[in-house]
Amino acid sequence: MNIVPRLLVSAVVTGLLALPALAQETAPAAAPPLSYSNKWRLEVSEGANNAGVMHFRVTPEGGTAIDIPVSLKKGRGEDGCARDIRDTFKKTLDQKAYHVEVDDGEDVLVKVRKGPDIAIELVSSDVKGTRVNFDRE
Repeated sequence: MNIVPRLLVSAVVTGLLALPALAQETAPAAAPPLSYSNKWRLEVSEGANNAGVMHFRVTPEGGTAIDIPVSLKKGRGEDGCARDIRDTFKKTLDQKAYHVEVDDGEDVLVKVRKGPDIAIELVSSDVKGTRVNFDRE
């Protein structure tokens, strides 16, 4: 009768001792270094298959990151998604420091007017179908 509690304690202790090794195996990888430029082209591909939010981050070199959530509606085409991204960037970013426009219908250009170069990244998105490719110019 004393064997069962010992086995249970042994199993619990063994499981607890294995947890640090498990935590090390699943630790997130370090984020890659940011790429900076004074002009970015965000190429929007495909429309939104669902309503959702794309979370962008603009980081001036040596400065504080600016998070920009862009809401997209279901059924919005790639040109419409590009316009929504442009409009939200224009509302969020200082227009004296940045110029934002749509090019070729589905591309968004973000240019630094004054200040340091910037990095732009898509942090997260729950929008299905729509993809954004980033090119430094």
